Amino acid sequence: MEEIINKVANSALEVFDLEDYYPKGIRTQIDISQWLLEGFLLKEKDFREHLKNHDWSQYQDQYVAVHCSTDAIIPAWALILVGVHLAPFAKKVVNGNIEDLDASLYEEILSKIDYSVYADKPVIVKGCSRKPVPMRAYILATNNLQSFARSIMYGEACSAVPLYKQSKK
Repeated sequence: MEEIINKVANSALEVFDLEDYYPKGIRTQIDISQWLLEGFLLKEKDFREHLKNHDWSQYQDQYVAVHCSTDAIIPAWALILVGVHLAPFAKKVVNGNIEDLDASLYEEILSKIDYSVYADKPVIVKGCSRKPVPMRAYILATNNLQSFARSIMYGEACSAVPLYKQSKK
């Protein structure tokens, strides 16, 4: 019998796995419609009173997304005020949903990576993550890798989809 050779393990292919950069921590979403009259009307005095009486310490060291689940028209100051209350406790606060929060976290993390280690190498951006990696993170990582990598693929080594190939110099 002939020996089975793992060609992927022996190749120059570099794997870029976004799961490796997934920040640990609790993600929480706050729906401000709970503090609006019938979920739609913001009455400043009542809104401020709700915020004053809310237990903000429950968000200690958490990543928090602030949104409104109804079609209420929310003045910018209201979301900012919620952020002011969260700032002493939360690790990060964003306007939006959990996916927006994760995208924002990845934007910070991916901006600090030294992509030069992928210079002139074929890179596969690993798909099929078990963690909720937002599509924006895949796009941002691929855009950052493009300045360095010889080629970029997406997926798994056994079934990768080509995305980019450096033009001949």
